[in-house]
Amino acid sequence: MFNVSMKVQSRVVEFTMECFPDISQIHLFIIILIIYLIIVLGNITVYICITVDPHLHTPMYIFLGSLSIVDILSASNVLPSLLSMLFTQQKTISFNGCLAQLYFFIYFTCTEFFLLAVMAYDRYVAICHPLHYALFMSIKHCTLFLVGTWTTAALEPVLHTIFIANLSFCSSVQVNHFFCDISPLLKLSCNDTIHIEIATYVLGAIVGLTAFTLTLLSYVFIINTILKINSADGRRKAFFTCTSHLTSVIVFFGTSLSLHVRPTSTYEPVHDKLFSLLYITMIPLLNPPIYTMKNKQFKEAFGRLNRFFQTKG
Repeated sequence: MFNVSMKVQSRVVEFTMECFPDISQIHLFIIILIIYLIIVLGNITVYICITVDPHLHTPMYIFLGSLSIVDILSASNVLPSLLSMLFTQQKTISFNGCLAQLYFFIYFTCTEFFLLAVMAYDRYVAICHPLHYALFMSIKHCTLFLVGTWTTAALEPVLHTIFIANLSFCSSVQVNHFFCDISPLLKLSCNDTIHIEIATYVLGAIVGLTAFTLTLLSYVFIINTILKINSADGRRKAFFTCTSHLTSVIVFFGTSLSLHVRPTSTYEPVHDKLFSLLYITMIPLLNPPIYTMKNKQFKEAFGRLNRFFQTKG
């Protein structure tokens, strides 16, 4: 997947990442390290609670556990290498390493798109067809959804990676970014990249807009059903089951689409680097509190897990 042609290898062996030259490196290192540790700790806690507590072995929490894994992997694909560059000031990355980072960045982004769409469908079935929930969202169906999500998402970055692997970078190897993303790499190429940009928009539209459309349709039906509930208390309880997911959808789709669906000509290194850092850290940082802070079942599960470790200690 990450094979590089001899022509490209002869020109580029590694890239140098410029990162954030105008910001104090040690201060940025400390801030990102703290954020990364919180991301890993928060999402691992969510995943462990869901895994060990039988009360949380339901579709909604199974999907949430998978989302926690995606968030850990997504952050770990970029942040450790950034921390290393900030700490050592060795800001080089091999060409194949760059391609691998690009592939997995797109892969985990697509996986989260699909997972949020599947979670929206889960809420749709729970609210609009509660009597058939056990049938439509059985463990077998959940497994198929998860396998389909992870497998389909793995296919989308292949073309992007092949396109980048076959570009010629004959002008510069200085990437004005802190990780390997499509836009800064296209800016360095001396090839005509218009066909890659078009392919990027088309593939992005297929994945992003399809997932967004499915999510939006689910919520159209959900809201329509909630409005038909007679009691105000019933409407409030029904809508409350969706608020966490809806918040996560708005944050993720809003930042992701604004970051990726735009022409390369609009790429502004300073603003894009800061926005990319915000995107990579904010979503995995916010997902655990969004889904668990006001969730009674999860609080009870966390209490049981905490008491278990205390008795073992």
